[in-house]
Amino acid sequence: MTTNGIGSCLLGYADPDVTQAVVERVQNGSMSTLNSPEEVMLADRLLEIHPWADCVRYARTGGETCAIATRIARAATGRDIVLICGYHGWPDWYLAANLSNDKALDDLLLPGLAPAGVPKELTGTSLTFRYGDTEAFDALIREYGEKIACVIMEPIRHSTPEKAFLTHIRDEVHRIGGLLIYDEITIGWRYCFGGSHLALGVNPDLATFAKVLGNGHPIGAVIGTRDVMEAAQTSFISSTYWTEGVGPTAALAAINKMERVRVWEYVAEVGRTVLKDWKDAAERHGVTISCIEDVPCLAIFAFPEMPLELKTLYTVLMLKEGFLGNNAIYPTYAHTDRILDLHRAAVDKVFGEIAEILKKGGKETVLEAIGGPVCQSGFKRLVD
Repeated sequence: MTTNGIGSCLLGYADPDVTQAVVERVQNGSMSTLNSPEEVMLADRLLEIHPWADCVRYARTGGETCAIATRIARAATGRDIVLICGYHGWPDWYLAANLSNDKALDDLLLPGLAPAGVPKELTGTSLTFRYGDTEAFDALIREYGEKIACVIMEPIRHSTPEKAFLTHIRDEVHRIGGLLIYDEITIGWRYCFGGSHLALGVNPDLATFAKVLGNGHPIGAVIGTRDVMEAAQTSFISSTYWTEGVGPTAALAAINKMERVRVWEYVAEVGRTVLKDWKDAAERHGVTISCIEDVPCLAIFAFPEMPLELKTLYTVLMLKEGFLGNNAIYPTYAHTDRILDLHRAAVDKVFGEIAEILKKGGKETVLEAIGGPVCQSGFKRLVD
């Protein structure tokens, strides 16, 4: 009951339909010098779903997919500066934002992303602004103007944006000759079929997909308009394993099933159920939590007091009840009513135990109940 394959398994682990397609592909051979026919089929499918786009490029991970998209944008515009609003992976172009200010990326989603190993010469090539902060974005436009190659951003995360914000970003970056990239790697397909921007009604110049696209099998895709995507021909962008057949095969099977079962509707309902269960149990036992309910397909709650300590305690106690539980869940098609019933009972018991622990004392009592280290925030555990 956490991120379920780091957000990749929207249909659930080892979905039988995706697995069957992948096994058949493997048995027929997954690698060739020539492109697999599934690449063409997947391109046709993606462009059918996204009529604003004309071309597709493939990768196998989300980080390299965003790296390809920003490379294409820089090649298309002949400019260097990228404006960032969200989390887009580990490559140099992204972590360069932390070279001049090691906390520049902290407010965008994951704190503690250290730029060690990133050339200092990249300082100033990636600049950040917070989601919804039009003033900060406008200030960057005024200062860097025609040096800006693109804006890359998640169109939605835990809160539904104002459409005016998205249209302002698009219009302003187009005004100065830059491009707009939407990173749909986390939210895409789970918010609506095809990607959140289709529901939000604001199209980008480029969009990136990974994670859910293969339901646990490595596949990423960059889609975009022809005039922008043609710039990929002017830059060397290549990898041996972008030609293997398993990724596109998994994507085709996943897309077909997600559409057939209308998975985005199912996981939204699962998220609403879990949010209600968290709130009801917390209220019943007098434990204070705050829930973000705007995007139930990415359900999340927080403890206002001792957030990391109580989050750790919650996970420890949920493990004792047989659940890998956290304060956030990426619902899947595999979350059945039976699983939700069992989870509801475990959540109720755990919030009751947390209430009793809090009655006995403060932070020291919580730490004693945890019996081990407190979880870190974001990726901090990797660098401390």
